[in-house]
Amino acid sequence: MGKKVLITDTILRDAHQSQAATRMRLEDMLPAAEKLDKVGYYSLEAWGGATFDSCLRFLNEDPWHRLRALREAMPKTKLQMLLRGQNILGYKHYADDVVDEFVRLSVKNGINIIRIFDALNDTRNMEVAMKATKKHGGIAEAAMSYTSSPVHNEDYFVELAIKLEKMGADTIAVKDMANLLLPYQAYSLVKKLKQAVKVPIHMHTHNTTGTGDMTYLKAIEAGADIIDTALSPLGNGTAQPATEPMVATLKGTEYDTGLDIGLLSEIAVHFRGVAEKLTKEGFLDPKVLKIDINTLLYQVPGGMLSNLISQLKQAGKSDKFYEVLEEIPRVRKEFGYPPLVTPTSQIVGTQAVMNVISGERYKMNPKESQALMRGEYGRLPAPVNEEVRKKVIGDAEVITCRPADLLKPELEQYKKECAEYIQQPEDVLSYALFPQVAEKYFQYRQAQSMKLDNTLLNKEEKVLPV
Repeated sequence: MGKKVLITDTILRDAHQSQAATRMRLEDMLPAAEKLDKVGYYSLEAWGGATFDSCLRFLNEDPWHRLRALREAMPKTKLQMLLRGQNILGYKHYADDVVDEFVRLSVKNGINIIRIFDALNDTRNMEVAMKATKKHGGIAEAAMSYTSSPVHNEDYFVELAIKLEKMGADTIAVKDMANLLLPYQAYSLVKKLKQAVKVPIHMHTHNTTGTGDMTYLKAIEAGADIIDTALSPLGNGTAQPATEPMVATLKGTEYDTGLDIGLLSEIAVHFRGVAEKLTKEGFLDPKVLKIDINTLLYQVPGGMLSNLISQLKQAGKSDKFYEVLEEIPRVRKEFGYPPLVTPTSQIVGTQAVMNVISGERYKMNPKESQALMRGEYGRLPAPVNEEVRKKVIGDAEVITCRPADLLKPELEQYKKECAEYIQQPEDVLSYALFPQVAEKYFQYRQAQSMKLDNTLLNKEEKVLPV
């Protein structure tokens, strides 16, 4: 017998991150908030991922203000965020005191569920964030980055789930960032996960390869408790399968979500307008809605694909695209089969581009490739090619401990560095994650409050003309 399936809608985070470069503004969200709060979702994914960076870097928004505003506008619905474990929302490892404080303030400002993952599935990089989430009153959802390789089989993920449950996970997510998990594989995996662990299983996929809806259906039949969908104006393609068709499909069955299609359609009208606006602004490209079977062949997520195209264009080597696609699996194997998700997708992709355009493999090695091969991001899933490692890092020592163990507490130092800008405790975390971007935003905020033109700022003297 089945049971009611719960739905997390990603319209406020992953949907526009996947389709429109994370450019949806708070002003585009709030008009729909009252109706979204009435739907009865399990949760709304509304924060984390790339939203934090995008708010500060592109939208001149305070991400903390966005969170508080959404919390106030939707008091009945659990708000969910995505957190990259020890990376938090940045691109390097942070000391434990920074991770703890970020989690504390996230929960304080309105987050209920924190989905915590590590790009390498190195549980050592998830532990502090999971403990902090539970300590500060949040729900810790531990996510497994799904991929396939000689080491990433069903047994690998079942063992990982058991370990995460023992670490205190309240729910376990299967995070399939590139829509690689095919329907019957999903059925088999979820069946085994449900036998192995007692906590709910939360399924996350995209529709990049066109199989997302079917993957969800088979996962539901196998016992999945929660699925991620996105309202139709920003659903499908590189985003999650659309909410309304899933709700309609399950209606009247033993898995009926109980959600009101009529209400969902009303909300979709608003977001259709937002999608049109994002299209006009050039952020939403129709290409993101197309099925891309290359994802199954090369395991390249949609965002990584567009990044590769951009890198090759800049180098005047667009004709090398398919060579790069063929090089990516080779690099990934030599690097110990990391799952291709931020930041490892960018690292493997960039290395593949350099290998192809330089005409000699590993002649050029970005510092990120060196860091990955040194163990600065954590334990790689499989043994690396030692010859390649030698080419990339030379005689540098390989880190075998948890990388954050090498970091001293950092929070007090960050407080000192940005003292002149602090208007709220949260500002310290914004600065810690993105120092230059945050400083620029703080200057903009100051100028706005004084009704001054920030473009006239004398950066050396830090003064504005009167």
